[in-house]
Amino acid sequence: MSTANRGVTSAPVQTLGVPFQLDLARDAATLGYSSFWVAEANATEAFAVLGAVGAAAPSLGLGTGVLALQLRTPPLAAMAVATLQSLAPDRDIFLGIGISSPVVAGQWHGAEYGTRPLAQMREYVTLVRECLSGESVSFAGDFYDVKRFRLGVRLGERRPKIVIGALNPAMLELAGELADGALLNYLPASHVPWSVEQVRRGGDATIYAYVHTGVTDRDRYADAARRDLFSYAVVDAYASMFRRAGYGDSIDELRERHAARDRDGAVAAVSDAMVDGIQIMGDVDHVRASVQAYTDAGVDVPIVFPLPWAEDRVASIRATLEAARP
Repeated sequence: MSTANRGVTSAPVQTLGVPFQLDLARDAATLGYSSFWVAEANATEAFAVLGAVGAAAPSLGLGTGVLALQLRTPPLAAMAVATLQSLAPDRDIFLGIGISSPVVAGQWHGAEYGTRPLAQMREYVTLVRECLSGESVSFAGDFYDVKRFRLGVRLGERRPKIVIGALNPAMLELAGELADGALLNYLPASHVPWSVEQVRRGGDATIYAYVHTGVTDRDRYADAARRDLFSYAVVDAYASMFRRAGYGDSIDELRERHAARDRDGAVAAVSDAMVDGIQIMGDVDHVRASVQAYTDAGVDVPIVFPLPWAEDRVASIRATLEAARP
């Protein structure tokens, strides 16, 4: 696939507000990026932002990366993504969904996190796809029970693509089997080939990956990267992936210290190798090479995740987009 097919996400800068995200999208379009992705947790709501981005930067594909599936029913997700597609009939629209975490889904939003993520994801994707067909849908599953739903948004030949956020073997394989794409996140480029292999066990889904990188001072902001990685390493699914990617010693120590309520020690357990492999900071050449490394490892569409740690965040993010441009 052409290296011109690169995306940008506003996930790390949601708290800077919608106007900043719109500026980021305009910059991305000017620099030749092909798609713009938003996340959703406790800041801006995804589809409202994407609707605004669609108007501000008409050349960009629009994607969620990713939505917690517990927070919207499959028919509502189909309605939302179909609405975006109707507003931008000639553009790629991506419904990126994931299983999220107990904190986001359960504590923050009061939804049931669930104990069978793979089975729930299978049902969710299957039902969303049926709803997008425009036909009458009746569905009786373990998680969703729908009777005679028919999507009231007319779609043309171009249809939204479904992308599964996946980390571990079974979910990666499911993405290959059921989805149009698999979205990788928080992994070093060295772990991409293994991840692609798991997807290919299921099928030929497109491989997307967030590339966490920034034109910024690595030594000054390494501790910020450690704190961020710690917040993911306490989630079991991410911990398993980090171990598989080669950071087992760090994860074991981190989780042991976290269980002992030693948060500072747990953060300090994040190794330099883990920081440099996943949260890639440096000069323009280093950032450019980092994105290329993911492409060389098997990612079809790298999505630049501009790290927000800098004295002048706006200037750093713009420099990152410039360095990583297609």
